[in-house]
Amino acid sequence: MSSIKTCTHFAKNEKFRNLSVSRMEHIYDRRKGETDVPHRHGYYTVLLVNKATGEHIIDFKTYLLSGGQVFFIGPGQVHQVIEKSRSEGFSMVFSADFLILNGIPLRFIENINLFRDYGESPPLEPNESVMSELNYYLEQLHTLERSDDPFKQDAMSALLKLFLIKCNQVCTLPLNTQAQEAGNKLLQNFKHLVDENYSKWHKTSSYANHLNITSDYLNRTVKSLIGKTAKEYIQSRLTVAAERMLIFTNLTAKEISYELGFEEPAHFNSFFKKCTGITPGAFRNRYIS
Repeated sequence: MSSIKTCTHFAKNEKFRNLSVSRMEHIYDRRKGETDVPHRHGYYTVLLVNKATGEHIIDFKTYLLSGGQVFFIGPGQVHQVIEKSRSEGFSMVFSADFLILNGIPLRFIENINLFRDYGESPPLEPNESVMSELNYYLEQLHTLERSDDPFKQDAMSALLKLFLIKCNQVCTLPLNTQAQEAGNKLLQNFKHLVDENYSKWHKTSSYANHLNITSDYLNRTVKSLIGKTAKEYIQSRLTVAAERMLIFTNLTAKEISYELGFEEPAHFNSFFKKCTGITPGAFRNRYIS
């Protein structure tokens, strides 16, 4: 079983390639219509789809490609675009370094409700007016990237931020600013703790105790911001880690269960089936075959 393909670098010797915008139709032509293997990026990816038929698989969840869609894929997420015909739209990639170098704090990305780390990553489906505005931003970015404008990096960072803010306005409801700021800080701390401890701490209470709050308060705050409870987020993180290991490593289900902190393989099998509807073995067989 081969390891997963990881894309980490932009085109070499280009100063501004830590943010790049390409047309989906040009990518299709370069690949001569061939489907890429499932892969992950070391950077953020946005797909704005104007016209397409096929599927977009993100962390083993399948979404139909049509049109009027915007997909957001965070660093580390496994995805694959399967096109039945030549798509039209834009693919934008940008790195954390680009954000930092242009004065965009990483907490900006963490505070917007677009890049979902684990679990469901459905596309945004803006109305026609918003799609037109989003296309304008990406068209401008595409043109600027290929220009010699001395201020293009400033302009590109501003357009990126406008694009993401507009998308965020579509998918979220306004909250009390002070409450939102406090909640976002708690959410950031919680997510960081999960990334560091998901294979050791499986219970919400472990994270709540570390954050000096109750499990109920943590669940309610997290759900108000991302639409799922802290418990569901922890389960999603474990499930995605298990799915990736089942497909991209040769570890047995028993070995994976111990890697993820389950005391007994039977507990892991029960957990996985409860979250996905099938056993680890059936999941592996589905994708390997």
